[in-house]
Amino acid sequence: MKDKTCCFTGHRDIPPQEVKKVKALLLFTIEKLIERGVVFYGSGGALGFDTLAAQAVLELKEKYPQIKLIMVYPCKDQTAFWNEKDIAEYNRIKAACDKVVYTSEKYDKACMFKRNRHLVNHSGYCVCYLKKPSGGTAYTVNYAKDNGLAIINIA
Repeated sequence: MKDKTCCFTGHRDIPPQEVKKVKALLLFTIEKLIERGVVFYGSGGALGFDTLAAQAVLELKEKYPQIKLIMVYPCKDQTAFWNEKDIAEYNRIKAACDKVVYTSEKYDKACMFKRNRHLVNHSGYCVCYLKKPSGGTAYTVNYAKDNGLAIINIA
């Protein structure tokens, strides 16, 4: 099943002038993966890249109804400090996805790492937006490399 599954990881802060380019690269990359038989796409539900990736999968579901979006959330209270606009988009994606997984009930200092490891452990591919050698995205990409995933960095 891993050979049919792709996870996403990337920075929360994407420069506004890069958002359109990142979204276009996501659409292109996901279509190439669909051609290889990848059906399942896991996103961690964070702001920034995770949200763009989920939006891209949902957009492509119209053309490729066989693909599935799996939202892997770190905790049930992830949006506690988000603004209304971001919460509305989170809820829209959650309602439109094919499956929801929570790796923890409540936020704690390990829940993000737990979510990231879950995404990687169930995937054969990792599409990332990695521009910095440290932080959560770098940790996740390194974990994915160590676990033999094919890494596609669109940054």
